[in-house]
Amino acid sequence: MVLKDILSISGEPGLFKFIAQGKNAIVVEHLETKKRGSAFGSARVSSLEEISIFTEKEDMPLGKVLDLIFDKEKGGPAIDFKSDPEKLKAYFNEVLPEYDKDKVYVSDIKKVVHWYNILQSLNMLVKEEPEKTSEPETKKERKTKKEGKVKKEPVAGKEGKESGKDKATPKKKPAKPKAK
Repeated sequence: MVLKDILSISGEPGLFKFIAQGKNAIVVEHLETKKRGSAFGSARVSSLEEISIFTEKEDMPLGKVLDLIFDKEKGGPAIDFKSDPEKLKAYFNEVLPEYDKDKVYVSDIKKVVHWYNILQSLNMLVKEEPEKTSEPETKKERKTKKEGKVKKEPVAGKEGKESGKDKATPKKKPAKPKAK
């Protein structure tokens, strides 16, 4: 699933879409009500893209878990998140049998199922497609992508000035000889 710019704010019901970055807060829009508001620095804001579920082997990104639910339900809604805890555990075990039963709590399962149902009702469940290149890359392009190097251009107006390292160390004044 593509979960870029979808946020969860602790203490606030539902999911939010990132709109803009302000000086002391971020501007968000509630996905269901479309009301805009601010999330201040004191709020615990989590991007769904960065959330993962504990499994027996390695953590699984939330997007992949939502894909598994989407496949199980054939694009339809999932079980109600207010269902009995045992039903929720059994449902999640069908979707992701290797989830860590000791670390993933019923409250976590409720959140995942609730978020899935919100995104499904808004038709926002879009599977990630691997990027296809239209032209084959040249050997040089592949090498620079692999190395991850970025060439930095000199900043205009900075030529011929001292480096910042020289400015950071204060110069010592010569010590005056003590009188006897």
